[in-house]
Amino acid sequence: MDLDPEDVFKDEEDGSDNEFFQQSASSKEYVVYLVDASPKMFNTTCPGKDQKDETHFHLAVSCIAESLKTQIISRSYDEVAICFFNTREKKNLQDLNGVFVFNVAEREHLDRPTARLIKEFDCLQESFMREIGSQYGIVPGSRENSLYNALWVAQALLRKGSIKTADKRILLLTNEDDPFGGLLGAAKADMTRTSLQRAKDAQDLGISIELLPLSCPDEEFNVKVFYADLLGLDGEDLVQFMPSAGQKLEDMKDQLRKRMFTRRIIRRITFDITNGLSIQLNTYALIRPAVPGAITWLDSVTNLPLKIERSLICEDTGALIQEPPKRFQPYRNENVKFSMDEISEMKGISTGCLRLLGFKPLSCLKDYHNLRPSTFVYPSDQEVVGSTCIFIALYRSMLRLKRFAVAFYGSSSHPQLVALVAQDEVAKAGVQIEPPGINMIYLPYSDDIRDVEEIFPDTDDDAPRADEDQIQKAAALIKRIDMRDFSVSQFANPALQRHYAVLQALALEEDDIPETIDETLPDEEGLARPAVVKAIEEFKLSVYGDNYDEERDFLGKGKVGEASRKRKTIVENAVKESANYDWADLAENGQLKDLTVAALKTYLSAHNLPVTGKKEALISRILTRMGK
Repeated sequence: MDLDPEDVFKDEEDGSDNEFFQQSASSKEYVVYLVDASPKMFNTTCPGKDQKDETHFHLAVSCIAESLKTQIISRSYDEVAICFFNTREKKNLQDLNGVFVFNVAEREHLDRPTARLIKEFDCLQESFMREIGSQYGIVPGSRENSLYNALWVAQALLRKGSIKTADKRILLLTNEDDPFGGLLGAAKADMTRTSLQRAKDAQDLGISIELLPLSCPDEEFNVKVFYADLLGLDGEDLVQFMPSAGQKLEDMKDQLRKRMFTRRIIRRITFDITNGLSIQLNTYALIRPAVPGAITWLDSVTNLPLKIERSLICEDTGALIQEPPKRFQPYRNENVKFSMDEISEMKGISTGCLRLLGFKPLSCLKDYHNLRPSTFVYPSDQEVVGSTCIFIALYRSMLRLKRFAVAFYGSSSHPQLVALVAQDEVAKAGVQIEPPGINMIYLPYSDDIRDVEEIFPDTDDDAPRADEDQIQKAAALIKRIDMRDFSVSQFANPALQRHYAVLQALALEEDDIPETIDETLPDEEGLARPAVVKAIEEFKLSVYGDNYDEERDFLGKGKVGEASRKRKTIVENAVKESANYDWADLAENGQLKDLTVAALKTYLSAHNLPVTGKKEALISRILTRMGK
């Protein structure tokens, strides 16, 4: 059964224009990067990738640049703004001192990242001091509070959209753990209070504030001085903040090009449990395939996406048909006409609801019953109050009794039976690995299940069976090369990584394509470990014996050996025929073009060179081989 890797993850009744692989408005993310540009950010250094020291400002800019490059691939519908504070120049809609909003032409301050934004932001460090400048925005004797101004500007940038349709974040990067350390008394207390109040006002509007602290080499960033109050950290969250923030910064520095799908509802369905008792469920796809983006046709003049429109034209008059077409079915010498609505109504078999039929033991559910990716379902009280309470009672009973529910579900034209299997929560080190809920497994039709056929050799003997020693040696080998805590997310698709690298080079007009590492290749270093080599040799010895010659066995198998002998004969004949020509003299006098193609191929075959192509290509290959 051929499965479309994109279509297999879609829910029933989802058309080709569904937003399943598009970023919906409800999952947009608005981010304002708030970067400290004080002199301390330029004076403090830390080790870089090439073992050279780099300033904290350089680190912050490079992290944001990598995030923007990755965002175009992973979350292209998200919108960002870049804002510097503690600057000499000012550029913001509020005309506040010490705050500079970086942007490029033909782009709003908060908008989707563009190639021009990334290119100019990459070159910003060279011109920053000349065009923007750096200075301390909070100094004794001055009423200016650059941090307060920066939070105000960031909050204003995030006025776009609603918190119901978008997630809003302020990402603050700084190496100053005490921004008001140079102040004393009432001035410090007043500025601290107003800054904390400004942050609280932003959080009350649904804007989350995140801190990425940059620690000095000889002193760790002390979040307790000021930012713990600003972020609302206490207890265990305060203890775990610095390690998690450091990991987040490392992830920003070395990001993988991958598409990120936020958790969102595929569709809402009604679950009919008994007559008169129904609850509402939301369906989710926990795993989705990552594929290159769809091709978009553009106008050759305006470079805008083309919109496809279809019109029906009458064959007799050539006029446009305005009324919707009707179908007909011949019946007793008469055409019975049907409208599209009538046809849809006739095809309707299921209402699209999930209807409970009964329960069965989990032992009745086999692995081969799962023919397509399952759907994760979770309750919702949005329309039917009490859905969560009933769902939890059903979920706990299924776990306790080790049963799964059989239900009727499907689209209007494709009904089928499904198995509802309860999934318990899986947590590791306090982190949720698998969420609690129910997986909806689509059960196969009887024609989908085929009997297993064993293929035996064309001989009267039974199929070969491994003995106990061979099984033990194979188990020992598998144990040696087994990957602990394996996860599919550990390996990136090299073809996709190469595709994204080429797109990035084209969009940013880069001369070099970023190198991509194929993590799916065998781990030669790991396989060369003495313990692994010993396990491999013991397995080969137990299966093939002491006198096994792998190369001879490979060449002696049927057509492979015959093809090898033919190639060897062709090369030997080509060497003999090639000896009849003085190739060096012919090449020196330019007489190779006078020879036939067959004669030229004898030289190429004798030297194991390709013999394909036109005569000019063969001559060029010969001259290259001779070094001429």
